[in-house]
Amino acid sequence: MAHVVFVRGANVGKHRRFQPAALVRDLADLDVVNVGAVGTFVVRRPIAAGALRAEIAKRLPFQTEIILCPGTEILRLSDSDPFSDPPSGRDVRALVTILARKPKTVPKLPFRSPVGEDWQVDFFRVDGRFALTFWRPDPKRLIYPNAVVADRLPGIPGTTRSWSTISKICGILRR
Repeated sequence: MAHVVFVRGANVGKHRRFQPAALVRDLADLDVVNVGAVGTFVVRRPIAAGALRAEIAKRLPFQTEIILCPGTEILRLSDSDPFSDPPSGRDVRALVTILARKPKTVPKLPFRSPVGEDWQVDFFRVDGRFALTFWRPDPKRLIYPNAVVADRLPGIPGTTRSWSTISKICGILRR
């Protein structure tokens, strides 16, 4: 089965920049598909996880966490339809934080930050190595979902993607 690669903290603002298309060209023999601009890839040819991580790391112009996930885990998450009951309100976004590993313990959920009706992050579920959140950004004082997840699951690196990105990955995996 395919691997899904998530490069943590890449191409966000002006830091840790690289060209995903160049990485895809360099790894052409692995049948790699780029998804978006922040370092998300589907690798469709078989390769050991450690070898894949090493191949990507040596091509990045910076050091960062490279999180690999079997495509079967992404498909299982999608099939569970975790965002079927979104909270009301406008501009509510569904986000998934892909964790480097499954947490040994899960915090009491749901957790909203800030607490109350003006919440921005609703961290409502952990499913294996996926932390699921709804986000209602407030431009006056942004609270980022990945920061809330990191606070509730300390010591476990993760990187956040939109549910639409996860859906695109599933489309590639199912082809």
